[in-house]
Amino acid sequence: MTQHPISQKWPSKDPSVLQLYSFPTPNGVKVSIALEEMGIPYEAHTVTLSDADVKSPEFLALNPNNKIPAIIDPNGPDGEVSLFESGAILIYLAEKSGKFIGKTAAEKATVIQWLMFQMGGLGPMFGQMGFFIKFAGSEWEDKRPQQRYVDEAKRLLNVLNGELSERDWIAGDYSIADMAIGPWLNALNFYGAKDAVDWDSYPNVAAYLDRFMARPAVKKGLTVPPRTPV
Repeated sequence: MTQHPISQKWPSKDPSVLQLYSFPTPNGVKVSIALEEMGIPYEAHTVTLSDADVKSPEFLALNPNNKIPAIIDPNGPDGEVSLFESGAILIYLAEKSGKFIGKTAAEKATVIQWLMFQMGGLGPMFGQMGFFIKFAGSEWEDKRPQQRYVDEAKRLLNVLNGELSERDWIAGDYSIADMAIGPWLNALNFYGAKDAVDWDSYPNVAAYLDRFMARPAVKKGLTVPPRTPV
């Protein structure tokens, strides 16, 4: 671990524990929430979204795709493990801890199914919608791109609302799928997009998000790592 190039820019205080390189975005906090829920010892490093961080040689040595989060686990099943992509990290941590991924092969498949729903749908579509509502895309006079993503966000929320009509968590028991979905639902507040998607039309989703946000590990994970390096 101490020999990895990333240690030159983000030195570890305790290289014997899992090292998290992240920033408190929806994708970033998925992993910090999971680590808190699973009780896995870890050390968090603030990697800002600036090119000076995510495109630095040190970070690219860990994640050539220059996106947070990424981890190095010195206590992997076959030695040190380094990973990027939040969904892959969630699966790895769940299997490492034996928690939040189902007890049978069928349950595991269902959890991963809904994790992929977030990775391939909810996250990308909400992120694009946020660009067109809150960020530079909001300045475009042509509102067709914005409406495209708003409509897709509504469709995805309707899927969730139906699935949550008879259960508290998306895959049955609370799982890494919820840890992935919850932060992206919460991002609608950041994007100022709740009115655009008619949030009140999805009461099951709203109640689900309230349950998620009330969990102590979620409250802690949402603040890790701090936006300003300490």
